[in-house]
Amino acid sequence: MATIVERKIRVEGGSGERFDEVLTAEALDFLEDLHHHFDQARRGLLTVREERLADFALGALPGFPEGMVEAREGDWRVPAPPPDLLDRRVEITGPVDRKMVINGLNSGARVYMADFEDANAPTWESCVAGQVNLKDAVRREIELRSGEKQYALNRQVATLLVRPRGWHLDERHVFVGERPMSASLFDFGLYFFHNAAELVSRGSGPYFYLPKLESHREAALWNQVFARAERNLGLRAGAVRATVLIETILAAFEMEEILYELRERSAGFNAGRWDYIFSLIKNLRWHEWAVLPDRGQVTMTVPFMHAYTERLVEICHRRGAHAIGGMAAFIPNRREPEVTERAIAKVREDKEREAAQGFDGTWVAHPDLVPVAMEVFDRHLGDMPNQIARRRDDVRVTAAELLDLRVPGGEITEAGVRQNVSVALQYLDAWLAGTGAAAIANLMEDTATAEISRAQLWQWRHHGARLADGRVVDEALYGTIREEELRSLGGRGERHLAAAAEILDELVLAEEFVPFLTLVAYPRLVGR
Repeated sequence: MATIVERKIRVEGGSGERFDEVLTAEALDFLEDLHHHFDQARRGLLTVREERLADFALGALPGFPEGMVEAREGDWRVPAPPPDLLDRRVEITGPVDRKMVINGLNSGARVYMADFEDANAPTWESCVAGQVNLKDAVRREIELRSGEKQYALNRQVATLLVRPRGWHLDERHVFVGERPMSASLFDFGLYFFHNAAELVSRGSGPYFYLPKLESHREAALWNQVFARAERNLGLRAGAVRATVLIETILAAFEMEEILYELRERSAGFNAGRWDYIFSLIKNLRWHEWAVLPDRGQVTMTVPFMHAYTERLVEICHRRGAHAIGGMAAFIPNRREPEVTERAIAKVREDKEREAAQGFDGTWVAHPDLVPVAMEVFDRHLGDMPNQIARRRDDVRVTAAELLDLRVPGGEITEAGVRQNVSVALQYLDAWLAGTGAAAIANLMEDTATAEISRAQLWQWRHHGARLADGRVVDEALYGTIREEELRSLGGRGERHLAAAAEILDELVLAEEFVPFLTLVAYPRLVGR
């Protein structure tokens, strides 16, 4: 890679233990090169997102894109998975702290997704220390002593995938000139620079999950980033493999086009169910017919969720790609056997449905759930590593089916309002304290589930939705419940609850919907 003669990139995040090992001059040159070549295009695509939202405000609806006939009608398939991605029947996800990286790789799952995005509160410490942890993990040098306990890697570990932050986020500790760097390019670039060649030498490769995509153009930009990164480090074209999370309603209409743009580097799709529900609320927020009931009633079997997952499996298998199922939020509690029994039953039911639907694997959020999901997929797959050969030619999902937001028997209840308020407050409190994935009421909550909670509160208030008992969800009802839930959590004097309440008020009571809660919360995290 050509060295940048006059380096304009600067780090304003301070130093920490071993930060100098990843924030090297050569790595910063690599990051600056990515910024110069792709940040303007990224910003242009974010403008396109805003323009599409403006169209929806005027009554337009998401639909299948015009053009790209080759993507839909051509006889193409993605390359066969590399050996260590052939079998993905159970994947575990979690943040990039040192203990989680070790436990995720040791979990018995086939894949561990190290998450810089929804399960990570992006403090400077967590983002850079996470890179140190992954660098050690790739080289099998990661270990941790905590009190009397020693953590180290087993002989056999999961295949490592990394999820960088989304295109919409900046890294406010790294600037090129006067502009903050794209968080996506920062997370991807540092990991790729330090580990891509090492992974290839070990018979693996730089594998990624791509979050929050809304169009095939955004996928094409990622493909260009991958191609340049490969060339700059002298790796073969296609060394990168990327799995796209289909977690926006807009991406659901462009699945085939997204897969086509990434085809030489594609590793399939994942059904990002929680962000998908949030995306529906956000993009259809002006329409009263799109008002959803309590979050717990929006299951994977309601018409629009079933249609979206059917389409995902059909397209992936027709094109030779993996279809990976989503995350069940239920988690066990080792101190409460009844909670654990209920969680296992719910997760087993969810994974049975996915396996029968044709998914090649699934996600779990807790190591104790790996055997549960593994047993289900072992039984369905037998000796096969996946179900890619199982075509779903019976599936032809229409636009109307993707937008069929009926929830049979669905209603909005005071309990649903309280749950959303409580979850949002507790999650924001944890996030501001540096925790990106939090166990709340025996569910694993991350940014995506918190987004649903605050988005539903805004949607219900904006449309004056009525509870099942006839009361209107208005500012007064929200304020009363928020105060009661805040007091039950310890009031304003502890932890970060006061800031969490202020952020939630800003999100719920805003006249204009805030696209992502992290856009409001991140400046507080940076200035903490």
